[in-house]
Amino acid sequence: MDKNVEIYDHEDNIKDGSGKLIFKPIKAEKFHYYDKFYGLRHNKTCDSVSLESFLWKDYYNVKAAIAFKDGKEAGMLWLMESDGEIYSAMPMCSQENLQYCFDETVRYFNKELNRKLVIRLADEAAIESLNLPQESFLVKEEVDLKDYLYDGDALRSLSGKKLHKKKNHYNRFIKDYAGRYEYKRLKCCARDDVFEFLAKWREHKGDDVEEHLDPEVQGVHEVIKHCQELDIKLGGVYVDGRLEAFTIGSYNQLEDMAVIHIEKANADIPGLYQFINKEFLVNEFPYAGIINREDDLGIEGLRRAKESYYPIDYARKYYVEQLDF
Repeated sequence: MDKNVEIYDHEDNIKDGSGKLIFKPIKAEKFHYYDKFYGLRHNKTCDSVSLESFLWKDYYNVKAAIAFKDGKEAGMLWLMESDGEIYSAMPMCSQENLQYCFDETVRYFNKELNRKLVIRLADEAAIESLNLPQESFLVKEEVDLKDYLYDGDALRSLSGKKLHKKKNHYNRFIKDYAGRYEYKRLKCCARDDVFEFLAKWREHKGDDVEEHLDPEVQGVHEVIKHCQELDIKLGGVYVDGRLEAFTIGSYNQLEDMAVIHIEKANADIPGLYQFINKEFLVNEFPYAGIINREDDLGIEGLRRAKESYYPIDYARKYYVEQLDF
């Protein structure tokens, strides 16, 4: 039997013996397989960890396929869809295979889909490495979608003049709720507590919200339902025995970077956001050098909140559009 067929039969994904890429929806039970394509080259965006793809898989109709080179797995390629537009993301692969996997993506779009390649959220390291010719590709920064990067020690300690206000909010929560709160490392069995809190949090938001909010809630449900199959960290804060805040994170070993995908708290409890922000890192990522708290989506309130923690850098992302098709 052809080696590619064996892999395809075994993984229920990927590629048939003809060499044609087979894109299929990503599944939680396959993440042990997907994970091996992550963290092979430098990439400080939140998309550098597999959980981000899973969190938004339904909203963007995310599908994946494996590119083969000389009979060996070279990398994972993407298909996504939003508002009727089909596009891709930078391949998950080693630095050595980046050009090949990018070219395979171009080929698939041009030959199989009969359309030009469009890539969203391309990481800066890939853009610099590929050095795409200006006559063939439009490359522009997606300014509102850059991720905020922070010093891990600073967020775990909240020390220094810049973070003094955050430390005050943190201390206020500890004082006001002394003896009434508990930080817990959440396990899958806590799903009912998370779902109950999330429903109340969403109801409190009302109808006038950003368009991404409901898909985000749906994504959290999927993550919690499959948390045993995913490589994630979950933390929560109980106040008077009820879950009032929770957060979800994962880790990029190559970058020594924790990614905070989700952080929700009861905004009516002063200092709770500052408390869970700090305690989650102290307990779940005590040594991570960099903390990625994702982007602000161009929302002014989110921008102010993220800037208030004084980022040390940004993980910039780019839009790529093929011009010569």
